[in-house]
Amino acid sequence: MSDIRETLRSQPLRIGISTRSLFNLEEEHAVFVNEGVQAYATLQLNREDALIEKGSGFEVVERLLRLNEPGQKPYVEVYLLSRNSPDLSLRAFHSIDNYGLSIKAGSFTSGRPLGPFISAWELDLFLSNEIIDVKAAIEAGAAAAKLGIAPQSRQEDPGDEVRIAFDGDAVVFSAESDEIYKNHGLQAFLQHERENAKTPMSGGPFGKFLQKLSILRQIFINDQGVSRVRIAIVTARNAPAHARVVHTLRAWGTPADEAHFVGTRPKGPILKALGAHIFFDDQEKHILGASDVVAAGHVPGPHDPDEPIIPAGL
Repeated sequence: MSDIRETLRSQPLRIGISTRSLFNLEEEHAVFVNEGVQAYATLQLNREDALIEKGSGFEVVERLLRLNEPGQKPYVEVYLLSRNSPDLSLRAFHSIDNYGLSIKAGSFTSGRPLGPFISAWELDLFLSNEIIDVKAAIEAGAAAAKLGIAPQSRQEDPGDEVRIAFDGDAVVFSAESDEIYKNHGLQAFLQHERENAKTPMSGGPFGKFLQKLSILRQIFINDQGVSRVRIAIVTARNAPAHARVVHTLRAWGTPADEAHFVGTRPKGPILKALGAHIFFDDQEKHILGASDVVAAGHVPGPHDPDEPIIPAGL
């Protein structure tokens, strides 16, 4: 166990998050959009000492940072990346300090794109409200997702677990099976998945992130086999297409604590039941359905957002 601890400490899980994803800055952003840069800058200056409310990505970041052990090199590092001017850094880091988060570094670019800084910070995951920066992060090789506003109906969770849920195809796994369904139809897809049930799928945009997260999960497994880092797959696949998901995760050495093969049912109620702290999906309809109960990150995919992807087997 000490070996994997030191391995992760030498190359920690690095997360970049924008100020609008960490904090609730929707009111300020509306001023920027509707009244312009100067009005926005004046508002931020007037509020420089005011605490910023928590945003959609706050809880999962807070829970991941709690896994770090005092006096030891961290397992998780978080960096603040913002298109705001350096002036906002005063208010942002004041709020970070007030909330007790161990975030000490970041970039403030005064409107310039954040994409070039993804590789510079060696990020494994980037969370932002700006789709342009999300796509740039993916091109740079990081997992990335566009977050919306924080869910309004989420209940306070006093536990110390961090529960991260993923869709499968075109998120954790490649979009190969998506393409078979899209080009050849449902029966061809089902036949392909039956024939390849034990053939591991290729990794998708979140494949590498899942593998690194799995190391963190392993570090925090207790004697009962339960980890403080809980991984869930929530996918529209169902039997018989479910088998390839299980065999792929097994082959990768990245077991999921939970797998939910929901078929045609909505994912929101499942995510609420498992108490996920963040969920990643490539279909906007699933993000919209989940965003009332969980921080939901849209992963830009290769297909039309209105097209059904990986439908349930009949």
